[in-house]
Amino acid sequence: MGNISLEWYNRRPVKVLTHVAAWAIVLALPYLLNDDHDEGHTRERAAFFQSLGYVNFLTSLLWVAAFYLNAYWLTPKLFSQKKYVAYIGSLILLFGFILAGHAFFFVDVFSLHPFSVRRASGFILWTFLLVIPVSTTWRLVRDRIDADKMAAERQAENLKTELSFLRSQINPHFIFNILNNLVALERMKSPELGPTILKLSALMQYMLYETGEDKVQLSMEVEYLQSYIDLQRQRFGKNLPIFVSMDEPEGVYEIEPMLLIPFVENAFKHGAGMIDQRAIHVDLHVKDGVLYFGVKNKYDADSREIKDKGSGIGLTNVKRRLILLYPSGHSLRITQDQGWFAVLLKLNLH
Repeated sequence: MGNISLEWYNRRPVKVLTHVAAWAIVLALPYLLNDDHDEGHTRERAAFFQSLGYVNFLTSLLWVAAFYLNAYWLTPKLFSQKKYVAYIGSLILLFGFILAGHAFFFVDVFSLHPFSVRRASGFILWTFLLVIPVSTTWRLVRDRIDADKMAAERQAENLKTELSFLRSQINPHFIFNILNNLVALERMKSPELGPTILKLSALMQYMLYETGEDKVQLSMEVEYLQSYIDLQRQRFGKNLPIFVSMDEPEGVYEIEPMLLIPFVENAFKHGAGMIDQRAIHVDLHVKDGVLYFGVKNKYDADSREIKDKGSGIGLTNVKRRLILLYPSGHSLRITQDQGWFAVLLKLNLH
């Protein structure tokens, strides 16, 4: 309903009625502004001015035709194509046609005499120099608006396509990590394998049925993160201290789905290897409509451990998604200091 109410003026009947109303006002102006009412004129003089008014009205209809002929044919076919010689020649022919039409109405239809070509040409020329530039400008402005609208639609479509591509890159990477967890649990003959499979099923349901939306509730995304961290806890046990502080947000907020998980994935990918005093910290809270999300993990800058080929894909994608979706509504700071790799994201949820 919002789009209909905002774009009612783009409907063809509305446009036609707008043009008709505008031309009705223009054509009626000479009569509305005329306060002479033929007072003091002889009957013959009054009849002459009445017939002259009819001539001018019929000539005005030729101006309407000239306006749209120039707007819909001469300007797009000649002027916009830089065929200036042909365009000027066409305008000269159009001027001659209007002059001939005016003479026909003046002499042959209403039998008014005398007819002066010089005076008529001067009179028509000033109107011609007003109607044609206005017609050309109207068409050029309209074409520019249409071009901008098409460019905006293409940009929106490209954005949608790019976001879908980025999201499709994240999902297989996440699934790959979770499957590794299941393999590890199976090798350990862990009794947690069954509950883990059920939790993975819930995560898959979220990924398949919720992330297709443009936005999801922040509480659902937090629950998703917590489930992922729980799965990692099952995998690493006490070998990897994991400190989590995620406050339940007060109020209803929405966020782009699967936006935060790459930071957590990256922490487990690079902070769970052969590192002294390894640890992972995850903090999330909302204050005054701003999301504060921090993830840090221990890392060894001198480590020669070979990472999987997908290393770095998550962070690269999430940076791109933040630029596309929150161009001026986010700040992202990534630091490496004293053996800690830290990410701090501030996101304006409004």
